[in-house]
Amino acid sequence: MIGSGRIAMALAAGLSLALWQAPACAQKRYPSSAGDLAVETVASGLEHPWGMTFLPDGRMLVTERPGRLRLVGTDGTLSRPITGVPNVMARGQGGLLDVALDPDFARSRLVYLSFAEPRPNGNGTSVARGRLNEQGTALTDTAVIFRQMPTVNSNMHFGSRLVFDRTGALFVTLGERFSQRDQSQNPANHIGKLVRIRPDGSVPSDNPKKPGWAAEIWSIGHRNVQGAALHPQTGQIWTAEHGARGGDEINTPKAGLNYGWPVISYGVDYSGAKIGEGTAKPGMEQPLFYWDPSIAPSGAAFYTGPVWPAWTNSLFVGALAGSQLARLSTDGEKVTGEERLLTDIGARIRDVRQGPDGFLYLLTDEDDGKVLRVKPAG
Repeated sequence: MIGSGRIAMALAAGLSLALWQAPACAQKRYPSSAGDLAVETVASGLEHPWGMTFLPDGRMLVTERPGRLRLVGTDGTLSRPITGVPNVMARGQGGLLDVALDPDFARSRLVYLSFAEPRPNGNGTSVARGRLNEQGTALTDTAVIFRQMPTVNSNMHFGSRLVFDRTGALFVTLGERFSQRDQSQNPANHIGKLVRIRPDGSVPSDNPKKPGWAAEIWSIGHRNVQGAALHPQTGQIWTAEHGARGGDEINTPKAGLNYGWPVISYGVDYSGAKIGEGTAKPGMEQPLFYWDPSIAPSGAAFYTGPVWPAWTNSLFVGALAGSQLARLSTDGEKVTGEERLLTDIGARIRDVRQGPDGFLYLLTDEDDGKVLRVKPAG
C-alpha cells in the first residue's frame, strides 16, 4: 500500500501545482547561479514555526513551537489550531517540533509529530501519531509511539527531524540534550542518536542491533541533528547537524557507525576550549562537509523539481545563525560545492521543503513567523 499511497499523493500534488499560484507579495530579488530569485510571503502570523509538510491537496501542515498545529491553505490562510495534538514542554528549544505524513497518508490519514514531552523529573523528545480527520480540524486516536530515554531535565538540543525511508521505516533524529554530550557515545541509550522505528514504534528487523546497542539505534555520536532528507536517487539519509562554535556537519549516517561527537569535532566549545581529541579518530566517521564558522543548520531538502534543472539533487539547508539558505551541490555521496543564497534576508530559516509546484518553501523562526516561497524573479 505504500506504493499506491505515493502514486495518489503524486497525482494530488500535480493538481495542487495550479492551486499554489495564489497571489503573494514579492519582497525582494536575490542573486543566484540560476538567475535572480524572488521571495514571497505565503503566510504569516505563525509563532516560531518549526516543521512543515504538504498534504496531497496542496495545503500544508505547519507546527508552531508553543504547541499548535495548523493548516495553511493554498491562499495562505491559517486554520484554527488542530485539536488532538499532544501536550508539549514549550521552553527554551523545546515545544512542538517536526511533522511528517505517513507514506500511505492518502489512505491512512496518519500524521507523525515530534515534540518535547513533559515528564516527571524532566522531559525528552517523543514521537506521536494521530489520524487527521477529513475536515482537517482534529487529530484522533493520538498516541505516543516512541520516547527518547533517559529523561533529562534540559531545555536544549531535542534534535527532532522525522524522515520516512523507502521501506516505510521512520528515522528520528535525537539531540544530546547539551548537558549530556558524553552520552552520545553510549549506545545503550537514545542521547545523541539517530533511531529508526516502524510506523507503530516497533523495531525494524534490519536495524544494526549491535551488542550493547539499544534496538532502535541506527547510528551514534551525533550532537543535534535538525535537518534530514533522503537522497532522491540512492534513498540514503543525509543529515545536517549543529556543531558548537564551528563544526556544523553534513553526514550520511550508515547503520551501526559512529559519527564522533564529542570525541571528534571541527569546532571548539563556546568557551573557546578544545572539544575531545581532535578532528579524527579510528572507528569514527568523517563528515561529508562542515561549516566553520557555524551557520546553525536547520531543515534540509533535496531539489528534484523542474523549475531549476541546474540544481537537481542539490541539498538545500536552512540557517538560523547564518540567516540564509545554503545550497550544496552533490555528486553521489560527495558535496562538490556550496552556494549561499538569500544572505541578507534577515530571518532565521528553520525549515526548507520543495513544494508540489517545484518552488522552495521556507519557515522563518520568529514571533511573527512566515511561510516564504522562493521562485525565479520575473
